[in-house]
Amino acid sequence: MSSLRRESLSRIAPTWMNISLAMKKDPEADKAFGWVLEMYAYAVSSALHGVGNILHKDFMIQPPWDLEIGDSFIIHYTYGCDYDMKGKLTYGKIGEWRFDKRSYENKPPPRNLPLPPNGVPQSVVTLVKMVNEATASIPNWESYAAE
Repeated sequence: MSSLRRESLSRIAPTWMNISLAMKKDPEADKAFGWVLEMYAYAVSSALHGVGNILHKDFMIQPPWDLEIGDSFIIHYTYGCDYDMKGKLTYGKIGEWRFDKRSYENKPPPRNLPLPPNGVPQSVVTLVKMVNEATASIPNWESYAAE
């Protein structure tokens, strides 16, 4: 992180925290923004301190809604990915094939998750491949998954 970024972040951090707390204490704001409240507090704090942010339209994708990787930098795995075996999205209903981080609330995913069936978007396939690559690279991963 460059010194300019560090300096900017240290300048806005106290305001960011205070705005987050104030929004959380306000029932209307808390209800409106929910679990992403701190993200909005960051945006407000940045604006108050005149800290600009460079926005990239395709910075992040969110499978299963974003289908292609394109020029994105980040895959944000917020949503569950549920499909039938023909590759059709079954959102709102547990699919025959599924990748959902909520399935691993009590222990991490095992190595070598099964890849999705043919027809599932590139974004979902890439996400699962990246999780598999990560778990394969972490020594003693099985001991974490066994706990």
